[in-house]
Amino acid sequence: MSIPIDPKRHWERVYLSTAPAGVSWFEPVPEPSLALIAATGLGPGAAVLDVGGGASTLVDHMVGAGSQDLTVLDIAPAALKLAQTRLGQQAAKVTWIEGDILSFNPTRRYALWHDRAVLHFLTESAEQERYLSTLRAALQSAGHVILATFGPQGPTRCSGLPVLRHSPDSLGKLLGPRFTLRRSSLELHPTPGGQIQQFTYGWWQAAEQAAPAGRAGGPLSWTGGSSPSFPSPSRAPRGFPVPPGRDWVAPE
Repeated sequence: MSIPIDPKRHWERVYLSTAPAGVSWFEPVPEPSLALIAATGLGPGAAVLDVGGGASTLVDHMVGAGSQDLTVLDIAPAALKLAQTRLGQQAAKVTWIEGDILSFNPTRRYALWHDRAVLHFLTESAEQERYLSTLRAALQSAGHVILATFGPQGPTRCSGLPVLRHSPDSLGKLLGPRFTLRRSSLELHPTPGGQIQQFTYGWWQAAEQAAPAGRAGGPLSWTGGSSPSFPSPSRAPRGFPVPPGRDWVAPE
């Protein structure tokens, strides 16, 4: 019989005992995520939620690119503190939320939900449904979702915990028919320890929601930032910059 894990205590211990650059998921530059964020065409004023962002360097690059409405949520206060210390005065440009995604109750909506390496730790269907319920509650009409999990040939455990490996198809089935896959890829991530881990990356866009009663004929209003401009197949988006070496490709 397995002993129940206290998630907050577990991840707090990880970040108090291991330097950020020493954890297996560390990326000096999160190129796959940055490329997908750029491809959405969202501008700097769009509201972005980085789920499980913790000590990730994504926040550094987003702030550096001019993001004006970025929120980072993580269960481990030690992870958030590491990122805040690294950013220094720039940390004031970010909203920081200490919390578990499974008990998070969003009070606003976001144009982009980004999650690298949280969802694959949710191995029970009830956990996955709670995650998806929160995602749906937090996402704006026609909003974007970027998910990254271990791929079909990725590890079966991480940081001492079991994980679920995913393909773009399995992630799409979790999200459901209201989400359209815009792009996906399998990425090979080199860990600080010299191992290679396969990740599945995907970008989905939610369907536009119908207007509430009394507002027939128009989409839901955008909140927490300017309305994003979506990419045209004939040009690169005028939003966040594409990382070097990753040319923008129009979604199919």
